[in-house]
This record gives sequence, C-alpha cells and structure tokens, in this order.
Amino acid sequence: MSDVLMPQMGESIVEGTITRWMKKVGDKVERDEPLFEISTDKVDSEVPAPAAGVLEKIYVLEGQTVEINAKVARIGDGSGAGKDDEPEMPEDKAAGKGAPAEEPAAHVPTPAPVQADGSRPTPAATKQVVSEASHDGDRMRSSPLVRRLAKEHEIDLREVQGTGQGGRISKKDIEAYLKQQEGRPKAAQAPAASAPTRAAGGAAVSDLFAAFRPAPEARFGDYSVEPLSNMRQRIAEHMVLTKRLAPHVSTVHQIDATRIANLRAKVKDQFLEQNGVKLTFLPFFLRAAAAALKAFPAVNASLDGSDVIYHRDVNIGIAVALDWGLIVPVIRGVDEKSVLGLQRAVSDLAERARKKQLKPEEIQQGTFSISNYGGFGSLLATPAINQPQAAILGLGAVHKAPVVIDDAIAIRSISYVTLSFDHRVIDGAVADLFMTHLKGVIENWNESVL
Repeated sequence: MSDVLMPQMGESIVEGTITRWMKKVGDKVERDEPLFEISTDKVDSEVPAPAAGVLEKIYVLEGQTVEINAKVARIGDGSGAGKDDEPEMPEDKAAGKGAPAEEPAAHVPTPAPVQADGSRPTPAATKQVVSEASHDGDRMRSSPLVRRLAKEHEIDLREVQGTGQGGRISKKDIEAYLKQQEGRPKAAQAPAASAPTRAAGGAAVSDLFAAFRPAPEARFGDYSVEPLSNMRQRIAEHMVLTKRLAPHVSTVHQIDATRIANLRAKVKDQFLEQNGVKLTFLPFFLRAAAAALKAFPAVNASLDGSDVIYHRDVNIGIAVALDWGLIVPVIRGVDEKSVLGLQRAVSDLAERARKKQLKPEEIQQGTFSISNYGGFGSLLATPAINQPQAAILGLGAVHKAPVVIDDAIAIRSISYVTLSFDHRVIDGAVADLFMTHLKGVIENWNESVL
C-alpha cells in the first residue's frame, strides 16, 4: 500500500488545490502515470502516481485545498478498492486517520467562515489565537499568496480568523475578511478605518474582487453557468491589479521584418532537420529585445513601492495560450543564448505548459515579457503589463504589406510591434529609444541561425 501525498511544488508553495482526478477509485494505475491535477498560487501541474497498483481510496475531492504532504489518496493491491472510498471527514483527522480537506473557496465569500470541523470559533478562542501569534507565527500560518494579498490591502493578519488546520489563514479567509469589512456599517468601524483601506495605486480594497461580484442582471434568456477556474480567477485578479497599479502607455512601431523573414524561409527546413524544432520569428525578437534591454536598462525594471529595481539579468517571460487560460513561463539569461538555444527554450516551455508540467520556479523572476499574439493572426494589440515588471512587448503578425521606400512602393514583410510600459517608471522618450534599438536589430539582422 502507498499513500499519495500533496507534493511541494516549490520552496514557497505550502498548499495546493486538486482540480481534477484523472483516475477513479478502482482504476489501475502505473507508476509515474498522471494521477491528478493540482493548482497552486504559482502554477497548474499534473502529479504522477508514486507507485503502481489500484487506486483504493480518494481523501480529497476536486476543488478542495490541502497543505503539502497531506494524504490525498491511497494506492494498494485492489483489495480495499470501493470500500470506504469517500474523502475523510474532519472527525477522521481527529482520530488520526488523515489530513482534512479544506472547503473550496466560494466565488462570493461568506461573511462568517467556519472551521474545518464545521463549528464556528468562539470570540474567546479567536482572541487567544490572535494574542499568541507573533509576526513569525503569521508567516507560519499563511501562504505567500495570503501574505501578498494582506500586504497589498494593508491587512494585519492577526485580525484575520484562520479556518484551516491549526488556525491557518487561507485565501478564502482573506476574501471573507474583505467581505466583512465591506459590509460593516461605518459607525461600527474604528476611526482609523473610517475611510476605505486603499491598495497601492489608490483603489479601495473592496474593488479587488469586483470581477467576482454577483451580477443577477446578467442572468436572462437562454444561458448556462460555469464557475471560474482557479487559473481564470488568478488571471482576473492579476489583470485588475496591474490595470489599477500601473498607468499603462503604449507605443507602436512598424518594423520591416523582411530580412529575418527571408532568412527564416531559406533555412527553416534545414533548421528543423538539424535541430528537431521549428524555427519561428519569436527567437529573433527575443534576441533583439535582449539587446535593447541591455542598452536601456530602465525598461528592464520592476517597481517595488517607491523603489525601482533595475535588473542586470535578462529573464524574459513568454505568454503561452492554453485551452484553459494563460501562463507566462520565463526564459532566463536570454542575452546569453543563441537563436537555436532560444527556440529550444520556447518550444520546450510551451509544450510543457500545455501538458501542465511546468515547475513553479519556471514562471518566476521574469524581468520583462513578450506577448506573441501575432501567432493568432492579430496585427495590433496593447498587452497588459505583467506585474511587477515595468513593460511588455507585443508582437503583431509578420505580414506582407506595401510600404514606401525611397519614394517607391515596395512589398515588404511588416510587423507592428507594441511596447506597453508603466509611466511611473518609463517615459515615452525612453520607450521609443528602446523600440528604435530593437527595430534596428531586426531590420539589420546579420547573425547566422544554423
């Protein structure tokens, strides 16, 4: 018999949500065969079976969140399959039979959360937990995602009632706390809280989950209802946050990509035969972006409060469209890689992203991002900045177009390239100089790709 545990998907990951079981009780499984999918605050991933056998018991249902190393299933020889195969309830944990599963967060948090055992904590018990908690204790009882949300909305975690095991604070508890604060009468609030708490950028914290507010007026006619997935909720929160924090400005440059288009057309078959990967336009733009970032480091920056972090590393995130959402894996050291190295990295990360095989560290520590919407035929867009970065490059489709060259009309391969930037950090002149440098690299390309 082998217990299946919630894996730790990175040093900062302390809990995960099971989004899908790929096997059911009684099914045979092979060692390393995908068993279930999990979602964390960093990445979605498939988890392989630790042993071969029969899935005898499932402890944690889809949509439930548990801490790392919690028991989520049992694999045996099949003799126990179908017996007591419901998830363990909290009373089982009390008897020492396994870890309880945390209830999935509702889209509209309830104002009064309950404990894992279904009871509501008494004020005295809550006060005792709070009084015993130190700053370090807060960190031990909450995940990095929870601490980030608390920091963004100026929430003292000692004021939040944790409903997880040992008083652990989850994202659900933060949402419930925000809902409670939003619903409290002004007269009942403390003087210091008489005005709405505001996140960085000046927006009221009650607006954070505006995307999830009830909209009964939208329910009319013939329709169906489907809850937002964990990934779509994270995307929604991130997009609302970036639009609130950063004053977005975009500059668009027309780039003549004829030189790289002709080079690619000439060598793409040989490139595929020699290297086993297709040659796309993206590695050319990655190389050009890296050169421009080195020339204009203000674009390769992040804003941390009132401090600007100028990155010496050139780690570029590439937006990968998935059937169920979007993810931005990071290529590290782009300035040190050849076109071949970049193409291999792009192909590898995109393939593993679609197979849910990315590691949390592979979507962290990006300094700049690229959105290649041209791959879907789009000519022009203004992508949203990937916080906390200061800028993102958008690539339009490389297409044939008539242009004027020396007072004559010629057919060239053109791409409209957009730089969306945070005007708190980057001025328009710097953004345009960056784009001019990038444009020069592409239009005067002289590097071999074989």
